[in-house]
Amino acid sequence: ANYGPNPICKGCLSCSKDNGCIRCQHKLFFFLRREGMRQYGECLHSCPSGYYGLRTPDMNRCSRCRIENCDSCFSRDFCTKCKTGFYSHRGRCFRGCPAGFAALEELMECVEGCEVGQWSEWGTCSRNNKTCGFKWGLETRTRQIVKKPAKDTIPCPTIAESRRCKMAMRHCPGGKRPAKTRDKKKKKKNLMERAQKQHSIFLATDKTSQ
Repeated sequence: ANYGPNPICKGCLSCSKDNGCIRCQHKLFFFLRREGMRQYGECLHSCPSGYYGLRTPDMNRCSRCRIENCDSCFSRDFCTKCKTGFYSHRGRCFRGCPAGFAALEELMECVEGCEVGQWSEWGTCSRNNKTCGFKWGLETRTRQIVKKPAKDTIPCPTIAESRRCKMAMRHCPGGKRPAKTRDKKKKKKNLMERAQKQHSIFLATDKTSQ
């Protein structure tokens, strides 16, 4: 082995002053570092960010990850850690998780989310458990949870929602009318009675004058 006096030759089986390591010791990875127009070889125990270790009978090498926005990878096409701001999902890196998956912020991973079914039809318009007697009420629709999330910390989307609706029957059959309606009806009846009384007095006066 020829390490030479230069520190760049550490771990090399063969090395040159200008090109650095040419061959590495057993179990070390050969990494070709580029600095501007210059490139030189190094022998490392583990590959740097953006590279993965590829072991071959001839010589172990550091190969570049081919996955976009990947910080470290297991193989050429499988990322194990994404760059800051990206979520890891099945060996790839994403800004946002694909449909059906939820972001696990503490690990920056995409995991199976909560799956819900289709919305039901809107229910009957009601208020205070009654479907009549009021002008306005609420109607509700629901949907079922088809699959629970892999992590309990991931919330499911809403499974019930309500909206304002107008009741088909404002007055219940056979029920008492609201007090305001009864007062108006009573007032109208009193006016009719007064009018009939005044008409009777007018007729009696008219007969006397004749």
